[in-house]
Amino acid sequence: MKTLEQAAEERILILDGAMGTMIQRLGLTEKDFHPAGMEEHPILLQGNNELLSLSMPDAIRKIHEEYLEAGADIVETNTFSATRIAQAEHQCEDLVREMNVRSAELAREACAKYTAMDPSKPRFVAGAIGPMNKTASLSPDVNDPGYRAVTFDQLVVAYKEQVEALLEGGVDILLVETIFDTLNAKAAFYAIEEVFEKRNTRVPIMCSVTITDASGRTLSGQTIDAFLISMAHVKLFSMGLNCALGAAQMRPYLEAIADQANCRVSVYPNAGLPDQMGEYRESPEVTAKLVGEFMAQGWLNVVGGCCGTTPAHIAALAEEAKKHQPRVLTPIELNS
Repeated sequence: MKTLEQAAEERILILDGAMGTMIQRLGLTEKDFHPAGMEEHPILLQGNNELLSLSMPDAIRKIHEEYLEAGADIVETNTFSATRIAQAEHQCEDLVREMNVRSAELAREACAKYTAMDPSKPRFVAGAIGPMNKTASLSPDVNDPGYRAVTFDQLVVAYKEQVEALLEGGVDILLVETIFDTLNAKAAFYAIEEVFEKRNTRVPIMCSVTITDASGRTLSGQTIDAFLISMAHVKLFSMGLNCALGAAQMRPYLEAIADQANCRVSVYPNAGLPDQMGEYRESPEVTAKLVGEFMAQGWLNVVGGCCGTTPAHIAALAEEAKKHQPRVLTPIELNS
């Protein structure tokens, strides 16, 4: 069976779309978020989507299958906030390992099913590693700019726990995504490297940063050029952009990555910008057309969708990707 790298040589790979959007469509209630034994949990849990891998595994597996049916080569585990730090607000810290292992298993089961149906098109599981709900670079207290709610070492410990569990569950890839604070991301990559050394094993690593607004910077203030230099020490399968913006707004930042990255390039935009009600209304056809322009430029190796995207968006992207060749990897020296 082809490896991820072999598949990426042949064509542009398709990543899945939004997990949260699909979960919202299920119309779940509070009780759906309570796994067995947690019926009397002291705080509300609705919206803690990672718990659904334990309380409603069939629903999560079905979402993975819908994206695979649409043409996804890679599906992300339901683990965006499955870290001890992020789960503390729900008092679910002790479920972190189980969340990650089970989420990886569910995605693995879905991928195995679709790979068996067509062994020439292997499907891969990406362990989703979100940015945390605490930042090491910024103070949450406007009156105390020097205060930090979390330390680098605390981030590393939390990320190591997640990475260990994702690997135990059988992921093929680790995806550090929606990066808004480079220091948090460095903690994630440091943790990943420590786990690799401990287990004497490696899997490909994907990295995806988010530009928060028209300033062209991350929330912690870095430009794309500066972020690329900050990540130059990490051996990556891919580097790219996701979230915050729609494809139309990503163009200049994606072009900068394509010009400078020493690895493959990915993009998975939102379905446009949210409207006044917070809804994402960009159609699959528009998303595919916009991302298709980037593919035609030879900028991309992996494409998918973030907030507001659905299997219909992924199907449209998969069809568009068939018309284009993947970005060719060439050694590039970053400016210093």
